[in-house]
Amino acid sequence: MKWMKRVVLALLLVGIAVLLVWSMLPRPVPVEVTTVKRGLLRVTVDEDGRARVEDRYVVTAPLAGTLARIELRAGDAVAAGDVVARIAPLPAPLLDARSRVELTGRVGVARAQRRQADATVARAETAAAFAEREVTRIRGLVQHDAISPVELERAQLAAEVAARDVESARFAATVAAHELTTAEAAAARLAGGAATGAVEDVDLRAPVSGRVLRRLTESEGVVGPGTPLLELGDPSRLEIVVDVLTADAVAIRPGAPATIERWGGAPLTGKVRTVEPSATTRVSALGVEEQRVDVIVDLVDPPAAWSALGDGWRVEARIVTAEVPDALIVPIGALFRDGEAGWAAYVADGDRARLRHVELGARASGEAAVTAGLSEGDRLILHPGERVKDGVAIAARRGRE
Repeated sequence: MKWMKRVVLALLLVGIAVLLVWSMLPRPVPVEVTTVKRGLLRVTVDEDGRARVEDRYVVTAPLAGTLARIELRAGDAVAAGDVVARIAPLPAPLLDARSRVELTGRVGVARAQRRQADATVARAETAAAFAEREVTRIRGLVQHDAISPVELERAQLAAEVAARDVESARFAATVAAHELTTAEAAAARLAGGAATGAVEDVDLRAPVSGRVLRRLTESEGVVGPGTPLLELGDPSRLEIVVDVLTADAVAIRPGAPATIERWGGAPLTGKVRTVEPSATTRVSALGVEEQRVDVIVDLVDPPAAWSALGDGWRVEARIVTAEVPDALIVPIGALFRDGEAGWAAYVADGDRARLRHVELGARASGEAAVTAGLSEGDRLILHPGERVKDGVAIAARRGRE
């Protein structure tokens, strides 16, 4: 029996030794892997923006008087010519000599502004007609391979901008005509009141059809000339204003595609109209001064797709600045700096990690194009930690390929 006890004891000691040796052996490092793929890489500028009505009009008081309470509220629809506010006269200010001189001068200014607006419309229509002829001419040259198709795209973009300029100029002409009508009506009422001793109320009418964006003055009370009362606009004509760094704006070109996201609905398609020439200094959330410029993006999707989007709403814009076709795309999370050697990544070679030095091309949000050091189909280790070294044993997690 003693020899049986010795055998059991020996086997127990051997088992303990094996367990100790096994526990001291290096274990594979668990890692997440991804596969290098080839495809189209879009380089984008991602920034916050806001929706804005393209053309807006502020209804102001043309003269001093007592404003009746405005019943319209934000969102109410108005048609051109509808009465939106009413001002009752103040006896002394409306009958004194200075008021008559001011109103007479206002009529002259309004007439000059009307003529200027009409001239602007004519100039915009001439430019738009020329742009359309230019598109027709260049299209014929492209069909005969006499010019690059890029020139046709530029001409089409210029024609679209010219058409929008015509719309804006006509809008301004309508506003100028309204200003002239209001000034003439006020002057006529003043002249009639001076003769009869009674002056009628002044009705302020909507210069354009649209909706009330804001009610700037609500309660009844005395107002002076130029007091803002209502802000009108057409919500069906929205543009996106994106605030970008000047260093990023250099790469943005008119006509560049854009995607509008995180506004509360499905992503929208847009196109850059212009990059404003003047930048402003703004302080970031970290207290750093930044030079930023506004980029104006037109919505390409039909209005039904963004009917729920309103004036001043926050959005996130993704503007494409470059496209790299047939690029080896890798996630930024798989890359790291290896001292003076530059960029590097770990490749999963079977159950071992192998260090590879790579050269990068264009970089996008979360992705980069590799020009040397990797091949399509290579398995890269994502977010390698300190335990991952060249030649170390690894255990790839399933489902992350």
